[in-house]
Amino acid sequence: MLEKIERMAWLFDFYGPLLTDKQRRIVELHYENDWSLGEIAAEFGVSRQAIYDILKRAEKALEHYEQRLGLVGKFMGERQQLTEVYRLLKEMEVAGDDQSKKRALTLLEEVLGNGR
Repeated sequence: MLEKIERMAWLFDFYGPLLTDKQRRIVELHYENDWSLGEIAAEFGVSRQAIYDILKRAEKALEHYEQRLGLVGKFMGERQQLTEVYRLLKEMEVAGDDQSKKRALTLLEEVLGNGR
């Protein structure tokens, strides 16, 4: 469940503005503010089922945007590479390792090359 919440948070950060205002507000209340479907339904004056349906449509839309655009996947990949560069640089700081320096430079070139 935690993985789904984290994934929805990332998708919402990237693609939230593409949702309708109502979808955006419901996703925000549910995933970011941890409101239950009943609490959201009371806030909007509709049934839990209506909120559930809107939430599922919003989730599907966010997944669709990611499938088509892949921005979250690209971001996470680059983040992982930069984390590795940081680890290698810390390693070089301690040991002065030339192999770590070469690997760090290669990773940075990959990340920067992807941004062009």
